[in-house]
Amino acid sequence: MKRDAFSCRHPAVNFLFFLGAFCMMLQHPAYVAADVAAAASYSLLLNGRAGRRLVLTLLPVMLLIAAVNPLVNTNGQTVLFLVFGRPYTREALCYGAVLAGILFSMLLWFSCYNKVMTGDKFTHLFGNLIPTLSLLLVMVLRMVPALLRKGRQITGARRSIGKGAAESESYSERLHGGLLMLGCLTAWALEGSVSTADSMRSRGYGTAKRSSFELYRMSRSDWVWLGVLSVLLVIVAISVVFGATAAEFTPHWYIAPIAPIPFAAYCIFVFIPTLLHMEEAIAWRILRSKI
Repeated sequence: MKRDAFSCRHPAVNFLFFLGAFCMMLQHPAYVAADVAAAASYSLLLNGRAGRRLVLTLLPVMLLIAAVNPLVNTNGQTVLFLVFGRPYTREALCYGAVLAGILFSMLLWFSCYNKVMTGDKFTHLFGNLIPTLSLLLVMVLRMVPALLRKGRQITGARRSIGKGAAESESYSERLHGGLLMLGCLTAWALEGSVSTADSMRSRGYGTAKRSSFELYRMSRSDWVWLGVLSVLLVIVAISVVFGATAAEFTPHWYIAPIAPIPFAAYCIFVFIPTLLHMEEAIAWRILRSKI
């Protein structure tokens, strides 16, 4: 994993941030724009080339979602033009753009979560509270990238012997190859689960209360960041309760005016990982210039 200033924080700080980022998916256009910018910037800084590929892959999909939504949802009062006799409204277009932005930022935050919140961090936070559930969640979260890696290995092996999808002549052959690869992945996953269960049983898992190695320690700066994140979350939550972030597109258009304090608190919250990353990079450049 590529480590940065934010991912080196205590797991409680990381988890609180991502919990707030996933819960604060507001529909106000200004908040959505800030969330998209923050998620994209941190994904690019954290994931590097893979982050650029993910952003470039998601952008056309999100644009397509925003453009297609008015074709499905014809609610709205401002008709821009007609498509096959159906009104293409401004309200539906804006609502589709907001939904696309929320989905875009959620996928990017989830990719960052998978990089920052590793299995040992999650186990450290919840291993003593909910040991069985925390272990299950860790295994489920690591199963998806493990299956993707194994799928690429199987695809590469089949391609090396001339049985890849590009070498298949007909659709039935490609379908047969895909089903064969799916069967291999399923067999590998089942075999791995049986081996893991046997290993855990032989090590005495579940027979008694187990102890854990405490790798992470809360420092003074971690407590400060926990307090800052909590205060920012409370400010945004209060603004949501009082309607400062309200937005409605259909059937009536209403967007609440931007309140400076809640919007500033939201922007500071979502940009904290990026700011910490940039602060570390600037400090490193200054130290290198003094050598």
